[in-house]
Amino acid sequence: MRIPDIELANISRFRGALMGIAMLIIILFHVDLARSDMFFGLRRMGNLGVDMFLFLSGIGLWFSWMKTPSYRHFYFRRLIRIYPAWLIIACLYYLPRLHVHDAASLVNLIGEIGFNWNFWLHDELSFWYIPAIMMLYLFAPPYIELIRRHSVYRWLPVVMIMWCILVEWVTPIHHAVGHLEIFWSRVPIFFIGINMGEMVRQKRTIDGQGIWMLIIMFVMTSVSCFFLEQERHGQFPLFVERMLYIPLTITFILICNRVLRRTPKWVNGALAFVGSLSLECYLIHLHFVLDYLPKAWSYWPTFLACVVATLPLAWVLSKIVDWIAKKIIDSHTK
Repeated sequence: MRIPDIELANISRFRGALMGIAMLIIILFHVDLARSDMFFGLRRMGNLGVDMFLFLSGIGLWFSWMKTPSYRHFYFRRLIRIYPAWLIIACLYYLPRLHVHDAASLVNLIGEIGFNWNFWLHDELSFWYIPAIMMLYLFAPPYIELIRRHSVYRWLPVVMIMWCILVEWVTPIHHAVGHLEIFWSRVPIFFIGINMGEMVRQKRTIDGQGIWMLIIMFVMTSVSCFFLEQERHGQFPLFVERMLYIPLTITFILICNRVLRRTPKWVNGALAFVGSLSLECYLIHLHFVLDYLPKAWSYWPTFLACVVATLPLAWVLSKIVDWIAKKIIDSHTK
């Protein structure tokens, strides 16, 4: 029996559901679990959700740029999508925590609320994904134009992987920017997503026999990551595992697409709903929900309670942000 081809267009078709899956496994990652638990390794692999976000974002940015190849339009749209939500959450989080005593503390408060500058300075990880994705957005349009004009530069993600190695083990570089390992190790998957954007847009396919290669890569990377986290957690540089996340992310998404083609519409719709609120869920779930749930609760009840409490709050935040964005767009077009 002939195996159906792998349709890359399904990455776009199921993008919302895939974002929902990514958000759920990030919440699973953030719920505390004892090291001795057999699920600990899989729970730690919830990190993969970030790589899924970045890969899917890269593909989405290619679509956006092809539709409207304008730097001004691109940056404006990204800014009003992220910044109002970030500003609301940053004020709610940092204003009660960072007290102004002098000019330096005032500057620090403004820097944190403005663009989470302590992530760049001191690896402060409360909301690290926001400054990281905004930095990646800044470089996305020039990269898109570069690879459109000179396709050889599609190999730049390999250079980015090499840079991760230098950051980890070349001492002067490590001392200078090694604190940003969590950022550097996620840069390649974002630009690989951009590289794949045109293939997805043109609805290209992979020979169905390629599914066996995908399965082999998925099994090898997932088993390796599980072993590293379950048995050797804390004994290796995290960037090593995140390099394994690159093939794991792509193969996991392609395998998920095969599953999502067969799942009921209500399941895909529910996942897509979570995916549509992924930014808001990310900003809210950890410090505004999970931190306040009883520590005595076991893993799965805590996870379910976090999801149930986060979604309505995320929906409210999204409506507020939509209203703000509409006002900004209306004033911008006058």
